[in-house]
Amino acid sequence: MESMAAVRFVAIGDSFTEGVGDELPDGTVRGWADIAAQGWADATGAPIEYANLAIRGRLAWPIVEEQLEPALALKPTHLSFNGGGNDILRPNTDVEHIADVFTRVLRRCDEEGVRLIILSGANPSAQLPLGPVFQRRGDALSSAVLRRVEGRPDVVQALNWPDTELSQPKYWSEDRLHMNTHGHHRVAARVLHALQLNPPEEWWSPTSTPTAGPSGLKYYREFVGPWIKRRVTRTSSGDGRTAKYADWVERHPQ
Repeated sequence: MESMAAVRFVAIGDSFTEGVGDELPDGTVRGWADIAAQGWADATGAPIEYANLAIRGRLAWPIVEEQLEPALALKPTHLSFNGGGNDILRPNTDVEHIADVFTRVLRRCDEEGVRLIILSGANPSAQLPLGPVFQRRGDALSSAVLRRVEGRPDVVQALNWPDTELSQPKYWSEDRLHMNTHGHHRVAARVLHALQLNPPEEWWSPTSTPTAGPSGLKYYREFVGPWIKRRVTRTSSGDGRTAKYADWVERHPQ
């Protein structure tokens, strides 16, 4: 089990880590990192400090260029990193170049004495247009990242891409690209399990089935069309956004 010593957990990444798809009634997003932070405090019976610098829409290298050093400046004990999901949606993706970013993050964590938690994103390929293309790219990225941390048992690995259960529609929001609250809870459970902590059993499987999202032309109008427009105009869903927890917030056991 993880040490009872003071935990300072900072998360960096894109929409996956920001929590998009797990929207609360007030319109804010929660997501697996928020859920895991609270679960970490609950499982250890001690408060933890938590920060989240992730911003939706970011590619892998910009995540590190913009978020890594501010995250390390907070002097965390643990840093989680995931990236590459937005990269593999683009043509001419260089998987090895994306995986190199994990090497950079690991090196900086080693230099600062921070324990790294790496995550692979969940796999939405089965429900996406051009799904087989994204499946192949995601498989290749997962393999490349694992090669970067081979022989490093100290690196916490919370790998979601191989989880076939998590690929089912019941874990995904209407856009089919971001997980819903069920998916985020399952990822949070995997993170805590990788830390040798015990998450609530109900986090692993949903107790209800979400309402199905739009299909056919309506799906393309609502979600695919705006995504293509952002690519053409070179804009991002994260433009103008700032980190939701740029400094420490405390999570107490409940």
